Amino acid sequence: MATHRTLLIVYHSMTGGTRQMAEAAHAGAATESGVTARLLHAAEAGPADVLAAHGYLFATPENLAAISGQLKDFFDRCYYPALDRINGRPYASLVCAGSDGQNAARQIERIATGWRLKPVAETIIVCTHAQTPEAILAPKQIGADDLERCEAMGAAMAAGLALGVF
Repeated sequence: MATHRTLLIVYHSMTGGTRQMAEAAHAGAATESGVTARLLHAAEAGPADVLAAHGYLFATPENLAAISGQLKDFFDRCYYPALDRINGRPYASLVCAGSDGQNAARQIERIATGWRLKPVAETIIVCTHAQTPEAILAPKQIGADDLERCEAMGAAMAAGLALGVF
């Protein structure tokens, strides 16, 4: 009999773009039987949530060429309590960026490497092209194609957990 698995999706969003991406991934993951998909804001997620999960999806906006402060705070609060207790678990990430998003993706990769997590998918980066102060601060609406990619990521992560692929 298969063991029930949990996918933890941790996100932070100020203008709604990253939240939409995380919600789409959550919707995709929720379709897989045998997997509970937990969607938590970074401020609400803690070490117990990390330790209880079998896989992770981290979602962040890129702020000033970095992950958001609240996602960084989540990692700061959880890093040492989880260190050497989650080795080898799978992860993937989602980044909502105004330009390229690469630095935020690299930061998550470095943190995940320290946690000894296993990357199981390329980071999905959605570029909003917001470059002026007004555009950066404006509420975001992520396009259907990008939301479908995020939903597929969530579904793939959940399926991999359910099947024991990772």
